[in-house]
Amino acid sequence: MTDTPQLTLDAISRHYPVKAGLLGALGRKRLMVQAVSDVSLSIHKGEILGLVGESGSGKSTLGRVALMLEAPSSGRVRFLGQDITSLPRDALIQHRRRAQMVFQDPQSSLNRSLSIGGSIESPLLVHAKALSREQRRVRVGELLDMVGLRAEMAGRYPHELSGGQRQRVGIARALAVQSEFLVLDEPTSALDVSIQAQVINLLLSLQQSLSLTYLFISHDLGLVRWLCDRIAVMYLGRIVELGPASQIWEQPRHPYTQALLAATGSRTEAKQRTLISGEAPSAISPPSGCAFHPRCANAGPRCARERPSLFSNGQSQAACHLLDGGTA
Repeated sequence: MTDTPQLTLDAISRHYPVKAGLLGALGRKRLMVQAVSDVSLSIHKGEILGLVGESGSGKSTLGRVALMLEAPSSGRVRFLGQDITSLPRDALIQHRRRAQMVFQDPQSSLNRSLSIGGSIESPLLVHAKALSREQRRVRVGELLDMVGLRAEMAGRYPHELSGGQRQRVGIARALAVQSEFLVLDEPTSALDVSIQAQVINLLLSLQQSLSLTYLFISHDLGLVRWLCDRIAVMYLGRIVELGPASQIWEQPRHPYTQALLAATGSRTEAKQRTLISGEAPSAISPPSGCAFHPRCANAGPRCARERPSLFSNGQSQAACHLLDGGTA
């Protein structure tokens, strides 16, 4: 890993309008889903950054914005210092040969009407037009071998493969044009437990051999602790804690991170912490102040009034009034 940021997210927000209904017809203010709110984050070249949080916390949305598959409502996305937020369409297409996504469900992410070879070849038709048909065929075979599949599987179709094999195809497709940066959106959550470790080991081997940078999205803190260099913890569209994986695991500082660890039940001291209570608030109308305060056993009046920001303590950062030496 180097000190050069591969990707920088600068004050990123992504809001979606709620579909107009009766309230819209009555002239009420249009409601917005605040999926991501004011997130700033840098990922360094050669790093694996884990992004964790409950379902609905905004992890996948942030990953799509990072690749400009969705434009942010506000903020800037920079890749190796270049602002890609306002790139024209043709330039953005060219950029995407450097940054790709591996999706959660390999069944739905592959075109059922395309052969495996056709799926892997499709990025080459866009980004490597100079290659001949034979050169593309050879490249597809190389990619299948790279992810542990036989070259003759290129003629098969997605329904003929297992879930683990389909996910390997998704990884091969993402690497077809020699991408440098991958967003991995819960790439093992749809797989059998016996297959998950194989895919994770493959991703780690590829990251090391090809010097790739990963944004690894997951809800599994135990997995990201083992796989990732750093962990960012996301709650209701915001980063609440960020730091080295070992430090987040051994000394979680934000009450939400502590609750996530307690939910894993993997450590004696974690089991003694309070589990998360209640449902997450709506992203349409998030709480004032700290978004976690309605579910935090230690929250005080200040937590409901003021929104905390990430602040540094050694190598870790956490957004919580209970940690800044003041009173909640």
